[in-house]
Amino acid sequence: MAKEVGHKVIVSNRRARHDYSIIDTYEAGLVLAGTEVKSLRAGKASLADSFATVSGGEIYLHNVHIPEYSHGTWTNHEPRRKRKLLLHRQEIEKLIGKTKESGYSLVPLSLYFRDGKAKVELALAKGRKVHDKRQALAKRDAQREIERAMGRAAKGKNRR
Repeated sequence: MAKEVGHKVIVSNRRARHDYSIIDTYEAGLVLAGTEVKSLRAGKASLADSFATVSGGEIYLHNVHIPEYSHGTWTNHEPRRKRKLLLHRQEIEKLIGKTKESGYSLVPLSLYFRDGKAKVELALAKGRKVHDKRQALAKRDAQREIERAMGRAAKGKNRR
């Protein structure tokens, strides 16, 4: 069988980018059971309400819903079990130090396959307040309007 190459996104957590200010991102491997991998290859997963915690010097992913594999037997996995993340020791130490500071969380942004291996994009994030969310939306809308105006001007169709 040929080796898989490339990057295939399974699911992304768009809500996390709205609710949190992303400070830094990391790519981590996942410890998965065989039926979990098959379910992910079918494109089924949910990152809603998921988060990562530090426990015993290791990082675990909680509340990621990977549904049971439809053709699985009694060896099928539990859909919302906690899953260990695979990171370099220095990255783990850095994340442990940052999460001890108040207000920082570990949030998964996306789940994908890279060269046939399941990976998760993990973000060190700080929660946004309601007014910060409004400011971010207003800033994004203003930037989009500026880009539209520049596009119209470049095409010679300046209407304003």
